[in-house]
Amino acid sequence: MKKAKSNNAAAKRATNSTRYASPHFAQQHRKPVVDSIGPALVTAKASSNRETKHDKMLAMLRSKQGATIAAMMKTTGWQQHSVRGFLTGVVRKRLKLDLTSEKPGKDRIYRIKVKRPSAAKTTITSSMT
Repeated sequence: MKKAKSNNAAAKRATNSTRYASPHFAQQHRKPVVDSIGPALVTAKASSNRETKHDKMLAMLRSKQGATIAAMMKTTGWQQHSVRGFLTGVVRKRLKLDLTSEKPGKDRIYRIKVKRPSAAKTTITSSMT
């Protein structure tokens, strides 16, 4: 003989609601507390030890040869649409870098244009005496 579905479902709901409401559950699933040095310094220490995919991509784009989408895909392991999204979203919009592309042959090559510091302009002022 089968039990009624409504009783079984109600029992499961009661068990789940008490499990998630318990203070023990909240303690287990709480985010770790950051040390007193602050989150910015913690991430700076962690990122200085290793080179991220973003760093690799930016280094490729800053080189004289530039980089093709295929080369960036191979370096990062990303798919083509992810590489294109990185170029648009991170390089152009977030970092506001001047990204250029050219197609000298079969493949398109992307580069970050390096802004050269302009010579300091000096203005000659004449004093009226």
